[in-house]
Amino acid sequence: MATKRPAPAAYKCTECGWTAVKWVGRCGECQAWGTVVEAAEQTGIVRRVAPIIPTAAARPITQISTTEAPRREIGLGEFDRVLGGGIVPGAAILLSGEPGVGKSTLLLEVAARSAQAGRRTLYVSAEESPAQVRMRAERTGALHDDLFLASETDLATVLGQIEAVEPQLVIVDSVQTISSATSDGAAGMPGQVREVASALIRVAKDRDLPIILVGHVTKDGQIAGPRLLEHLVDVVCHFEGDRQTALRFVRALKNRFGATDEVGCFEMTGDGIREVPDPSALFLSQGQPEQGTCVAIALEGRRALPVEVQALTIPTKAPNPRRIVHGVDSSRVAMVLAVLERRANIPTSELDVYVSTVGGVRFTEPAADLAIAVAVAGAVKKWATPQGVAAVGELSLAGEVRPVGQAALRLAEAQRLGYKRVIDNRSGRLSAALDDIRAAGSLPQGDVPGF
Repeated sequence: MATKRPAPAAYKCTECGWTAVKWVGRCGECQAWGTVVEAAEQTGIVRRVAPIIPTAAARPITQISTTEAPRREIGLGEFDRVLGGGIVPGAAILLSGEPGVGKSTLLLEVAARSAQAGRRTLYVSAEESPAQVRMRAERTGALHDDLFLASETDLATVLGQIEAVEPQLVIVDSVQTISSATSDGAAGMPGQVREVASALIRVAKDRDLPIILVGHVTKDGQIAGPRLLEHLVDVVCHFEGDRQTALRFVRALKNRFGATDEVGCFEMTGDGIREVPDPSALFLSQGQPEQGTCVAIALEGRRALPVEVQALTIPTKAPNPRRIVHGVDSSRVAMVLAVLERRANIPTSELDVYVSTVGGVRFTEPAADLAIAVAVAGAVKKWATPQGVAAVGELSLAGEVRPVGQAALRLAEAQRLGYKRVIDNRSGRLSAALDDIRAAGSLPQGDVPGF
């Protein structure tokens, strides 16, 4: 009796390659939603590709000159820093960020700076009309005759605009809102995003035309669409910041032309976005030191920044004291409080503890442990850290102060800002570090257990 051959797989997951006979909304292998699309070819069919004589012969890598791809500075120093010194011709850059963080405002400023440098720039907005973009440009002072605006949602029309304008920089806001007639599904579907991104990147490589794509993010903070989008582009940047504060950061998550540990600092103002080349003053409070405060030197990429950590303690009779934190890691704060009580005799089990950073910056690395401990100890014992003293170190459960990464860079920044002493792992233990803090200035004397 002849057996019936199984039907060929007609649908395939773009993330893991799982196949199915019919379409499903969720992949049965990786459990991702919206990644199962119709396969381009039926499985089991093998096609031979005839070789084609290349137009340019392969050359030894030692004969390739880097002057063939010179960088172009945009004029926005902090953005150039993240890109590695400027935009490389033909580069495809993906900028992601949460809604309302200021992606469009940043890229409109980038477009204006590029136009002011004499490079014709095309800004394609698929989410706003040209009149709406013009209103924002008037507010931010981004008007220039070499800045062209277009509001298009069709890929073929966008490519036609590129042919007509012949720009030297293209910004597409956003890639999830552009659709192609050659691909099924609505705009934003994985197949559409893949087709639109591939076509735009192909134009960028053929014309040596840098293109910046805006990418939406999901509620989990991941870039929406297939993961293939991040593999196709040359640079992936993330624009982040607390919308309750004016500070914004641009981080490079992937960069084929430079380092990925650079961070650009910006400030949102009523007149648009402004770069902050020296943001140190944003994270320090003004005036004399107060009880329960301590300055630490954080590291954002290759940039060392002073961050003031503040702590407030209030007696409570509740069985579960409150632990409210902002800008620091809540789990590390809980560990620091346990080490303080056990290793330095600083009672915190009957106190509500509030810990925060100044300026809305997030300081979640282990180097914040010692500054948190000093701030909490000062809040409990009613003394302030002397002016000109900072603390940097990681605490172990045994009460030891451990060294942190890039210590020389942190010390150099502290010295530049006028800090005369930095308490770090040279103190050895937490109790000795607190003794060094007290001895560094005219602090009130008293019998403090463990000091």
